[in-house]
Amino acid sequence: MKRLLCLFLATALAALAANVDSKITAVTVYTDRAVITRSASVALPAGTTELVFARLPQTLDERSLQVSGQGSVPVSILDVSTRPTHVDFAANPRVQELEEQLQRLQRELRGLDDEGAGLAAQGATLDRMEGAFFAPPTKETARPEVDQFSAYLAYLTEQRGRLAAARRTLDEKHEDTRNRIATVQRQLNELRGTAQRAFKTVTVRVAAESAGQLDLTLAYTVGGASWTPGYDVRVAGGDAAITLGYFGLVRQNTGEDWQDVALTLSTARPSLGGAAPKLDPWSLDIYDEARARMEAMAARDREMSQRKTMMAPTAAMSRAEAPIRLDAFAVEATVDTGTTSATFRIAAPTSIASDNSPQKVPVTTARLAAELVYQTTPKRMTTAYLSAAVRNTSEFPLLAGNMNVFLDGTFVATSRLETVMPGEKFDLALGADEGIAIEHKRVQKFTEQTGLISKSTRLTYEYLITVRNNKRTPARVAVTDQVPLSRNEKVVVRVQSPPEGEAKPDAEGLLKWTLDLAPGAKRELTVKFTVDHPNDVNVIGLE
Repeated sequence: MKRLLCLFLATALAALAANVDSKITAVTVYTDRAVITRSASVALPAGTTELVFARLPQTLDERSLQVSGQGSVPVSILDVSTRPTHVDFAANPRVQELEEQLQRLQRELRGLDDEGAGLAAQGATLDRMEGAFFAPPTKETARPEVDQFSAYLAYLTEQRGRLAAARRTLDEKHEDTRNRIATVQRQLNELRGTAQRAFKTVTVRVAAESAGQLDLTLAYTVGGASWTPGYDVRVAGGDAAITLGYFGLVRQNTGEDWQDVALTLSTARPSLGGAAPKLDPWSLDIYDEARARMEAMAARDREMSQRKTMMAPTAAMSRAEAPIRLDAFAVEATVDTGTTSATFRIAAPTSIASDNSPQKVPVTTARLAAELVYQTTPKRMTTAYLSAAVRNTSEFPLLAGNMNVFLDGTFVATSRLETVMPGEKFDLALGADEGIAIEHKRVQKFTEQTGLISKSTRLTYEYLITVRNNKRTPARVAVTDQVPLSRNEKVVVRVQSPPEGEAKPDAEGLLKWTLDLAPGAKRELTVKFTVDHPNDVNVIGLE
């Protein structure tokens, strides 16, 4: 009788532990990690129940665990614990898909190799035919006629041209297939590196006053995820505005695929810590090799001890006396600006595979007023570069990131945007535009002797800059040139052109013009100066 009672109690106790079928519903991605939110709906009996979340990533940070929810009956969270779990290896479905793709590509490559061998055999046959036809005549074989020579030579030329074209096409296919194989192999290596035999299991112990339904949310932080900002800037000729497409490049290699999740991108950087670093005393002392060696060993021991403490599994405990409430938010395309960071809530549900491949996620598109100016430095390069002076009138902070520039629908350049806050002005480099023609040439350089008693040399330089607007719309062009600066009182530089009313050299000798050119208009700028110096000195820096 006692044995049957013990068996009954063991069965009853085992029934109080329930595996939770949860789903990733929301993810917040930072620059170096992600916060995963899992949701589940559980039918609870009255009393205490252990809710088990199995096969969670091994990189889960126990200190970040948060549990909340909302029940149809009063429910309290008693505690939350984690433990490592070792299971038999189960292949990631994505790994299997990539392995099949790799096998297909390898078969395709072998087929290309066979095709190459066939072309090589055809080339060898042509070589034998050519050798036989053009061999010296013998008693058994007469010399071919001239017409036969011509016809055969034309045939050989045609066939060799066909083989050469086929080899070029085959080489292109070879290169493309090898690149695809390398890409798939790289993704496979990354996935196999994250395919884990070890997982973590989170157990949430709850107590319900009576049977009812509980909607539970589990949130935790994992590594292996990041996002970087990127931009597409589109400019239409003659339009005093730019269209700025803001997107995030998201990568994740956490071991869990994110399927149709509410995605949020955060600009916060948790890795920097919460406070500014403090300075240690700056001490000077006489070097003692033995003491320095002992201090280095002690510092290394302290570092290893700290690492062991950080890596040791800890149980994140949370208690609540009142029924659990779930703090939820609506998924919408919006920006939330906090005291130290901003978050971008992506409008549409997003799926991102755990293979570390970049996925472009749109954040917003803003149309910003812009003052378009062409910048040119003809002395260095006779090219005009379009730039835009813009103010960020959107509510989105623009983080530093790479930028693709499209001018009149054509990709023209890659650039970089530095961090710009809402309301802040910034300049965009939009690439070269051949519609503005620039010329720079030296018109003259001559040397003359001056002075009656103390002989001096005078060099005169004259340059001509020509700017022409070949576009159908007006253009503002900022031209920068220079005159030399003297670093010695014996060397005297005098600017003859341009006059001060047109352009005056600054402290660095730079000359700047701002030209407003109508369609088809041309403007010529002259830079002329003299350099005087005694004959007994050698001036460096002259052209």
